[in-house]
Amino acid sequence: MPFIKNFPKASWRLAKIAVGGVVLTGLAAGTIAYAQSKPLATVEKVELDKYLGVWYEAARKPMYFERKCAYNISATYTLNENGNIVVDNKCYDSEGNLQQSMGEAFVVNAPFNTKLNVSFLPESIRWIPVGRGDYWILKLDEDYQTVLVGEPRRKYLWILSRVPNPKKEVIIEYLNYAKSLGYDISDVIYPEHR
Repeated sequence: MPFIKNFPKASWRLAKIAVGGVVLTGLAAGTIAYAQSKPLATVEKVELDKYLGVWYEAARKPMYFERKCAYNISATYTLNENGNIVVDNKCYDSEGNLQQSMGEAFVVNAPFNTKLNVSFLPESIRWIPVGRGDYWILKLDEDYQTVLVGEPRRKYLWILSRVPNPKKEVIIEYLNYAKSLGYDISDVIYPEHR
C-alpha cells in the first residue's frame, strides 16, 4: 500500500480531526433524537393569576407568524369573562409599524394549567376546536419572571421574560434546558428591545 505509506503526517492529523468531528456530530444528533423520542414534559402546575400580564420575547425559534417582527415583541395575557385567556401579541416591523395579533388561549389540562391551545381565528369562530396551536409551559421560575414555552413536536419555542432585556445567563439556562428536551437551538432568534 504505497499510498498509505507516503500519506503525510499532517494529512493523517487532519483526517483524524475530521473523523472525530463526524463522530461528535453523530453523537449530538443521536442525543437530540433520543431526547425527542421522549414525551415532552411540562412544569407541574401554573397559577394562571400569577402568569397573566405582560411578557417580553427574549428568544424564539423561527416562526412564520413572526416573520415581520423586528423588535419590541411582547405578549399580554388577560382573563376574559368566559375564563379563557385573551392573547394580545405586539411587535414592530423593520419600518417601525406596529403589528398586532389578538387571540384566545384555552386551558386543556385544568387544574394544572400547563397546556393551552391558542387560536388567532376571528373571535366569532374561535370556539371551533380547529386551527389551534399548542402552547405548553416547559420551564417557569417560582417568581413567574421567566418562562420557556414550546409544543410537543419541538418545532417552536419561546423564552419570555417580565423584563425586556433579561440577563444572558438566564436565557442560556433556559435554552440549555430546551436542548435537553430535544430542541435544536442552533437557529434561535434573539429579538431586540428598544
